[in-house]
Amino acid sequence: MAHRAANRRVRRWRYAARVSTTSGEAVPARGWALIPALLGLVRFAHTIFALPFALAGAILAERAVPGTLVLVWVVVAMAGARSLAMALNRLVDAEIDARNPRTADRELPSGRLTRVQVWAFSAVSLAVLLLAVSQLPRLVWVLWPIPVALFVVYPYAKRFTRWCHLVLGITIGLAPIGGWIAVTGEFALGAILLGIAVAAWIAGFDIIYALLDMDFDREAGVHSLPAAIGPAAALTVSRALHAGAVLALAAAGLAAGAGVAFGVGVIVVALLLLAEHRTARSLEPEDVGRAFGMTNAVIAVIVLVAVLADAVFA
Repeated sequence: MAHRAANRRVRRWRYAARVSTTSGEAVPARGWALIPALLGLVRFAHTIFALPFALAGAILAERAVPGTLVLVWVVVAMAGARSLAMALNRLVDAEIDARNPRTADRELPSGRLTRVQVWAFSAVSLAVLLLAVSQLPRLVWVLWPIPVALFVVYPYAKRFTRWCHLVLGITIGLAPIGGWIAVTGEFALGAILLGIAVAAWIAGFDIIYALLDMDFDREAGVHSLPAAIGPAAALTVSRALHAGAVLALAAAGLAAGAGVAFGVGVIVVALLLLAEHRTARSLEPEDVGRAFGMTNAVIAVIVLVAVLADAVFA
């Protein structure tokens, strides 16, 4: 009975993923209308998944709040990097997005933005990123091509490997390492462990998110873990990654000499991840969306608050 119920839930993915789209293409945005269109393109609200960890890395580096100028350039660098990453992802995936009912209404497939506009936005985003890293320690400048290369690799990874979620995790996992180096100008064990924690966390919740497109991915030949091994096994991998993320986060705190406030934050993160998996295991699309969205946004903020509290009360 449980097996048949699970199969019925899986069959509902195809219908739950359907969205209504307009007939014909929209008129490309011009003038002030470009602002909301571009914010939609880069999913500005999802910046909360990466920016808090870059700031956490900068603060945990010396268990103190860095100078205002350093923080400003870290935020500017993250804004440029994330905008570039999302724009490149949308450009590479435009044809796949157009075929997927869940994503067909995105800015490029729907015609609200043109490829020329998005390429221009990518160039501006890269310029913003380069301006910011030029104001930070030399090592940050030396390393900037690595994340930019991963921005290009990730959207192609889903065409070749079911482990594309790890590529996304590694890409975003560079954020706290970059924040750390922006303050100290050098690598450290704590920075690497924090990066591993973020990479495992991101990869784990990207597997959950991929449940929404499981049927489409199988039909279109797009690689993902849920499409390859099924939802139950994919969620097991996600749980293992999130367990690893909690351990790496705790180890990062120990390596950095963090105190009780950071430890409390780790415990709260672990509890939130447990709640996330309890929600997602129903395999209902609305539960998966809730597990992906609100829970992960809260986790990112909790980590930043814990690091900040540790620095203030150190």
